[in-house]
Amino acid sequence: MNPLKSFQHAIVCSTVIVSMFLAGFVFATLPQLVPFKAEYIAYKWGDDIGKAELKLEKLSKNQYSLTYSSDVSKFFLSDKRYEHSIFTVRNNHLVPHQYYFSRTGTGADKKLKLKFVEKPERQILVNESTSQDWHKELDNQLYRIDLPRQLAAGKESLSYDFINYRAEIRNYQIDVVDKETLVLPYGKLDTIKVQIIRQSSSRETYAWFAPALDYNLVRLQQFKDNDEQGDIKLVSYTPIN
Repeated sequence: MNPLKSFQHAIVCSTVIVSMFLAGFVFATLPQLVPFKAEYIAYKWGDDIGKAELKLEKLSKNQYSLTYSSDVSKFFLSDKRYEHSIFTVRNNHLVPHQYYFSRTGTGADKKLKLKFVEKPERQILVNESTSQDWHKELDNQLYRIDLPRQLAAGKESLSYDFINYRAEIRNYQIDVVDKETLVLPYGKLDTIKVQIIRQSSSRETYAWFAPALDYNLVRLQQFKDNDEQGDIKLVSYTPIN
C-alpha cells in the first residue's frame, strides 16, 4: 500500500474509533440533577382523594435533600405519609446518608429513621438502636430521581436494590414498556412509560416520565389483583434555582 494512503487509512480508522468511544461516553454520561418541586393529585376509581408532592433541593455542591409527602382519604379511611432523604452524588452514583419515614392515619402509625455509615465499616443504623449490614443499597425513595437520569441516558432496563420503609432489603426491576402522550391536570405531555416489578408481589405498577420536564415522574398508577389501588397525576412542576 502506498505510504500516503496507508497513513490516511490509519487516520480514518483512528477517527472512527475515537468517535465510537466518544459516542459511548456521551451515552453513558448521566445528566446533572435539577432541583424541582412537583405536585400531584391522587385518584382512586376516578375520584380525587388527595394530593402528593415530590421536592428535590440542593444543599451544597454535591449534597441534596429529597422529600415526598402524600395526604389521601376516602370515606372513613385516611393515609398521610412523609419521607425525607439526605444524599450525595459521587462518581455519578447517589449515595444515601439519612432517611426518615412516617405514616399516620387509619391503622397503626409508623416511623423509621435510617443512617447510612461508611466508616469504619459499612452499616445502616436503624432508629439509632440497632444496625445491619449495608451493601450499597439505596434508601426507599432515591430511585425516584435516579431513574429519570437513566432514562435520559437511554437506559431501558434497570434494577434497584434498596432498603424499604420497614428497613427490609427489596428490589425493583424497572423496564421501559412504551411511549405515550398523556393529558394530565398539568397539561399534555409526551412520556416514557415503565413497569415497576416487585419481588413476589401481585401488584402491578406503572410510571410515566416526561422528557420535557427533565424526565421526572408525571404519573404513577398501581393495581392489585386487577383492582386499581391508586393513580397520581402531575398538576404542577416548578424548577428550583
